[in-house]
Amino acid sequence: MVSSAAATEAYENLTVSLSDEEGVEVTVDGLTVHGTLFAFLDGDDLVVELPAARGDDLQQRGIAEAHAESGTPPRAWVRVGDQQLWPELAGEAHTFVGEPPVGGDS
Repeated sequence: MVSSAAATEAYENLTVSLSDEEGVEVTVDGLTVHGTLFAFLDGDDLVVELPAARGDDLQQRGIAEAHAESGTPPRAWVRVGDQQLWPELAGEAHTFVGEPPVGGDS
């Protein structure tokens, strides 16, 4: 899906602001933290992985839509068109995906 110039510019600005964060890399697939994808541009939407409850809330309020890739197991990915929300939601996705697993040290 081809992105508009405005969406591309907003995404590039987002990648610049997040690229200084610990463990964040900008790849051809999107933004990763410690090697795990947490956000990417798809057409004019930012797609982010969020906790299921947060994604559900955004969908119920009409802020986001569910995003599913064919052939992949369902996860809590949502797509957001409102570019003003991208920094906030990408930050949430970064925190969510970048958190260390719970209970791995016991």
